[in-house]
Amino acid sequence: MARLQTIITNFERKDTPLSDYFNNYFTSTLDVSGNVNDSLIAFFEKIADNRESAVALASAVVYTSQAQGADPMEILTEFANMEKNKLNAYLSMFLNLNRVGTSYLGINNQPVRNNYVQRTILP
Repeated sequence: MARLQTIITNFERKDTPLSDYFNNYFTSTLDVSGNVNDSLIAFFEKIADNRESAVALASAVVYTSQAQGADPMEILTEFANMEKNKLNAYLSMFLNLNRVGTSYLGINNQPVRNNYVQRTILP
């Protein structure tokens, strides 16, 4: 869990220009061994009870861990040793490391409305 906390602690929010919003769209695919891929899929399949969700989560974890310079198996080990009630929060924070601030996963952002504007909006 130390490696994951270090990655999250070192994460700095940066204002990203709109031109960089799709900066990951044309990047090359990342390769991992079949054993690593199968381990990640099996772990997330056990949690999600759904093969398609497990494959999507495994690929997202592989991409994020390699973009952060971490070993996907280290991250998997930390996730496996984590309490189940903390796993969702750590997983969403880990996956948000490579996302633009306007598209974070698992974060409900409710902007504060001006009282004068709010009273003019019909319910």
